[in-house]
Amino acid sequence: MAEAETNTIINDKDDQETVPKIITFLSSLLQRVAESNDHCRLFQSQKISVFHGLTRPTISIKSYLERIFKYANCSPSCFVVAYVYLDRFVQMQPSLPINSYNVHRLLITSVLVSAKFMDDMHYNNAYYAKVGGISTVEMNLLEVDFLFGLGFQLNVAPTTFHTYCTFLQREMCMQIQSPLQQLLPQPSFNIGRPLKIHCCFKEDESSHHHQLAV
Repeated sequence: MAEAETNTIINDKDDQETVPKIITFLSSLLQRVAESNDHCRLFQSQKISVFHGLTRPTISIKSYLERIFKYANCSPSCFVVAYVYLDRFVQMQPSLPINSYNVHRLLITSVLVSAKFMDDMHYNNAYYAKVGGISTVEMNLLEVDFLFGLGFQLNVAPTTFHTYCTFLQREMCMQIQSPLQQLLPQPSFNIGRPLKIHCCFKEDESSHHHQLAV
């Protein structure tokens, strides 16, 4: 059953029949996280890194992910693994929460690293730089910084992969909630606390302890 759900999240297409649903779900999740953490910037300082732009990119997260999918030609599974990498990165670098100023560079870098690790054939950094709208020098710098931020922990166990797919399935369920429910105010204790992109469990082959982190 879990394997069937995983195949659904990876292979199913949206209404446009052009991109996997993983792109839609992941972009929706990252958009919500980035907007929440933008708000948190008003209450606590956040470290500036090489991933931060001076201004918010004009292209939306969804359009940016669709662009990466269209031109990078990496497997849909790469986007799930990129999601895992992003979560590991923010857990290991708690002073660098995802926001509107760094999400695009983090995305192109996480997909680049994922494709190199997952796919037998992939484009080089210069190509990814063009796809991402940055220079090759910057792409190289971002990759190195991202790898060190991950502690070079690139392996993703099957159980971990399925768990993140399940979390994205929950994102799909949130998207189909009634508009009224989506507009309900968030609990006040969320204010000023960085919103993370997963439930922040410790990746262990034998067990997974899930804890909601908001």
